[in-house]
Amino acid sequence: MGFAVMTMTEAAAARVNAIVSNSGPDAKGIRVGIKKGGCAGMEYTVDLVTEPNPKDDLIEFSGARVWIEPSAVLYLLGTQMDFEQTQMRSGFTFVNPNQTSACGCGESVELKAADLAALAKSREGQASAV
Repeated sequence: MGFAVMTMTEAAAARVNAIVSNSGPDAKGIRVGIKKGGCAGMEYTVDLVTEPNPKDDLIEFSGARVWIEPSAVLYLLGTQMDFEQTQMRSGFTFVNPNQTSACGCGESVELKAADLAALAKSREGQASAV
């Protein structure tokens, strides 16, 4: 069994499916990445996918397909993607164990690369508990 880089909630999957169904026949899913920017140093990116990049990691849940840019994988390991809708905003949110801080407005974050040794130990512990 492989390890998923990122997971998503039912709300995130429903929003991805809605975006795809409203974006025409060429839409296949979304691509998540990160870029430098914002006051905290990095921002999440979300783009429509019409032609998947074979180098991207793919996660699927409840019919929703999300590709993850290779340059973002180490920063997104263990992240859960959600979708939130409030009176003030609506959008994807990310619960990321690699986030070290965020700006006050919540638009940018500071991320560190995942600790692969700790992740491997955690997976070993989970496998021995099964």
